[in-house]
Amino acid sequence: MKFNRLNTIILLGLVAIIGILIAQLLWTKKAFTLEEKKFSQTAHIALLEVVKNLYQGTSHELPSKNPIEKISNDYYIVNVENDFDPEILEFYLTSEFEKRGITTDFEYAMYNCQSDEMVYGNFVSLSDKSKPKAKVYFPKHKNLVYYFAVRFPKETSYVLSSLQFWFVLSFALIVILVIYVYSIFTILQQKKYSELQRDFINNMTHEFKTPLSSILIASNYLNRQEKIKSDDKLEKYTEIIINQSNKLNHHIEKILNIAKSDNSPLDLHLKELSVVSIIENVVENIRLKYENATVHIHTLKDYGIKADEFHFTNIIYNLIDNSIKYCENKPEIHVALSDENKTLKIEFSDNGIGIAKKNLSFIFDKFYRIPSKKSNEVNGFGLGLYYVKKICILHHWKINARSNPENGITITLLIPQKQ
Repeated sequence: MKFNRLNTIILLGLVAIIGILIAQLLWTKKAFTLEEKKFSQTAHIALLEVVKNLYQGTSHELPSKNPIEKISNDYYIVNVENDFDPEILEFYLTSEFEKRGITTDFEYAMYNCQSDEMVYGNFVSLSDKSKPKAKVYFPKHKNLVYYFAVRFPKETSYVLSSLQFWFVLSFALIVILVIYVYSIFTILQQKKYSELQRDFINNMTHEFKTPLSSILIASNYLNRQEKIKSDDKLEKYTEIIINQSNKLNHHIEKILNIAKSDNSPLDLHLKELSVVSIIENVVENIRLKYENATVHIHTLKDYGIKADEFHFTNIIYNLIDNSIKYCENKPEIHVALSDENKTLKIEFSDNGIGIAKKNLSFIFDKFYRIPSKKSNEVNGFGLGLYYVKKICILHHWKINARSNPENGITITLLIPQKQ
C-alpha cells in the first residue's frame, strides 16, 4: 500500500504518542529511583539523630565511623557501641521518623549480647496508631555487640504512593494511545468501506448506462413509427417508457456527479448573479412540472451574490422540488429573502409532511432517506440535499433546517455579503 498524506499523518501521530509514552515511563522510573534514594537518605538522617539521642547523658562519645549500615532495600543495622535503655528506643524512632515526614510502618529489634538474640522487637504502625503492636523476628548480625535493626516492610508501596501523579499521567497517556489506535483503525475501516462503496456505485451506474441508452434509442425509434402513432395505447406506453427512462437516466447522472465530486473537488465558476431572477426562473420551470404547486417569493429588493450559476440554480431547484414532492396536500412554498448582519438569508418554508426532530440532523447525509410512507412513494436516492450541502460548503455558505410550528419545515440558506 502506497503511503499517502493520511497514512503519513497516522504514522507520525502514532510514533509521537508512543515516544511520549516511553519517555513518560522512563521519567516515572527515574522519579521512583529518586524517591527511593530520598527515602533512604531521610531514614539515614533520622537514624543518626536516634543514635545522638541515645548518647545524650552518657559519658561515651559518638562513634567516629558511620554507625548505620543498609543491609537491603528496606533493612538497616545501627551499631551504637554502647548499652542503652531499650524502652526509649521506640520513642526516639517514632519521634524522629515523624519529624522527618516518614509516616510508613516500621519494625525494630535490639540485640541482647547476653542471650545472643534479637529482643524487644515490635511492629509500629505510624499510619494507623490504633493498630496493635506485633512481635517480629529479625536475623542476627555478626561481629556487632550493641546494635539495633530497623525494617520498613511497606517502603516500596510508600514510595509508590508519592508518585501518584506520575502514574495517573502514564495511565492517561496509555488510554490516549488506545483511543488513538482504535480511532485510526475505525477511520481506515471507514475509508476502505467508502472506497468500496464508491467503486460499486461507479461500476453499477456505468453498467446501467449502456442498456438504458439502448432502451431510449429503441423507444424513440418506436415512437416515430406510424403504427405506434395510430394506436393511442401503444403511443402512451411508449411515452411512459421514454419518460421513465429519462428519469432513471437523470438519477444515474446525479449519482455519477456525486461520486465524481467525492473523488475530486468540483470546479466553481463564480460570477455576479441576481438572486431573485434565478429564483423566478426556477419557479417558472417548477410550475410547468407541478401545475398545482404555489410558490411565493417575498423580498423587498433584488440581491446580488457571487456564485456558480449552474450549482446555485440546482440548489434552488432541489429545495423547492423537495418541498413539493414531500407534501400530501396542495403544495405551498414561501421563499423569503432578507439581509441580516451583512448576510443574505434565504428561507424556504413549506407545508409538507415535516421531519421529526430526531431526523433533522441527518437530512443532509448521503443516501439518507427518512423512513416514511411518503418517502417510499417518492423516487430518489437521498442525494439531493447532500448535493445542496456540498455546494454550500464549497461556496462557504451555511445551511440548516428546522421544523415549522404547525407543519412542514424551513430550510435556511445563509450567504455572507462582501462589502
